[in-house]
Amino acid sequence: MAQTVQSHPKTSILRTLGRVLLWCIGLFFGLSILTVLVFRWVPVLATPLMVLRSMEYILKGEQMPVKKDWVPLSEVSMHLQKAVIASEDPKFLNHHGFDFEAIEKALKRNKTRKRKLGASTISQQTAKNVFLYPSRTYFRKGLEAYFTVLIELLWGKERILEVYLNVIELGPGLYGAEAAAQKFWKKKALNLTPSEAQLLAAILPNPRRWNPTRPTSFVLRRRSFARRNIQILGPEYFKELLD
Repeated sequence: MAQTVQSHPKTSILRTLGRVLLWCIGLFFGLSILTVLVFRWVPVLATPLMVLRSMEYILKGEQMPVKKDWVPLSEVSMHLQKAVIASEDPKFLNHHGFDFEAIEKALKRNKTRKRKLGASTISQQTAKNVFLYPSRTYFRKGLEAYFTVLIELLWGKERILEVYLNVIELGPGLYGAEAAAQKFWKKKALNLTPSEAQLLAAILPNPRRWNPTRPTSFVLRRRSFARRNIQILGPEYFKELLD
């Protein structure tokens, strides 16, 4: 007489959990790729950082309305495009999302110093700002690397720079080049002078502390650094953006 082989309850549970896990992983990859594809053409109107900053101000009992105006890259001064690249990521137009030389230098330096040196590229910063939350955990860094690869593959350099210049924090409640240009100089981002653009790029490490119209000695040094890097990189380097 044939006997029916019954599955052990634990085995059935593990199989079910395995299927659920695979379904969740597939859903994550599908939704993330779809979202990145959508933002290839659709303006990014809000980011997790904007929401978190707004919550911070509300909890402090402060009113800090978000000021943000999306503009295409063609309406952002080329001086600012050059300044942020020269200041934040001089290899931006050549790498594929990661500057491994800078990462190696940062790892070596951070072993012996309390003040940590960052090595995030513009691509990584854009991926973090648009899709993720502020955190220094390895899990979040892993997600950042994943989204960095996606935007490099699906967006390209010009779109990455366009999104970056429209979502970066440039002051309390202030996001994007257009809103910052209007706030600090009462002009469009397209009309920023080289000096104004370099000052704006210089405050990026701590935009809630520094003001480009009242630059500290440190901000002025960073402006000089950006200016020097623009000269070193030369016009041929930026030709890809100008074409």
